Amino acid sequence: MTDRADLDTVLGKAVTILRAFRPDDRVVSLAELVRRTGLHKATVHRLSGDLVANRLLDRADGGYRPSRGLFELGMLASVERSLLELAMPFLQDLYERTHETVHLGVREGHDVVYVAKIGGHRQARAPSRTGGRMPLHCTAIGKALLAYAAPDLRREVLTGPLERRTPHTVVVPSILRGQLRRVTETGVAFEAEESAVGLVCVAAPVLGRGDEPLAAISVAGPTGRFRPEGHVAAVRAAAAALGSTLTRRDLLR
Repeated sequence: MTDRADLDTVLGKAVTILRAFRPDDRVVSLAELVRRTGLHKATVHRLSGDLVANRLLDRADGGYRPSRGLFELGMLASVERSLLELAMPFLQDLYERTHETVHLGVREGHDVVYVAKIGGHRQARAPSRTGGRMPLHCTAIGKALLAYAAPDLRREVLTGPLERRTPHTVVVPSILRGQLRRVTETGVAFEAEESAVGLVCVAAPVLGRGDEPLAAISVAGPTGRFRPEGHVAAVRAAAAALGSTLTRRDLLR
């Protein structure tokens, strides 16, 4: 299973350039895009110019960054948009209860895609951003989704290479397998500095009929102040309420 584009086509090469951007990127230089994509420098330069002309990238500070046009296209994704509309009251309520960084995420392939992120002046320095992605295995949201995913997908993740994002990232399959088992037993997943040093998090899956994982909700904060165990009930309640709302909507269709 792969998200890699077909490099034999112009479209595939352009998509490869867009996918080379990472959640923590501000601006990526031409040289770095060449390194990440493996494409020829002239090809990256030409296609990046085309992407700028079509409002999918912006030129900035000697490099490139995703543009608002790309964000607008992403917001046309009807599933995530309708999910976000239904989820926002629950996310806002959770933020008011915790005053910590709140996320809503969905699974795409072996990654979490962040559909929403809410945080005020106490917002944690998290690598996540709306529309960004992170590997499933190193985030609380990802573990919540992976624990309830189809067995074949869990097997793919557990047998594939587990990228080490920090010194604390779980990269031993047997340990991750045990964590996923505890998620199904307790209804919550934890992250302890596994996606970013200094960040801890608790998440709960948003389940539909037959315990299908539709999304997941998390609350994150810095290690010096935030205690994820203290927010288990609030996160679990928000996820359960959103799951019930989504299930009722589907039944009424």
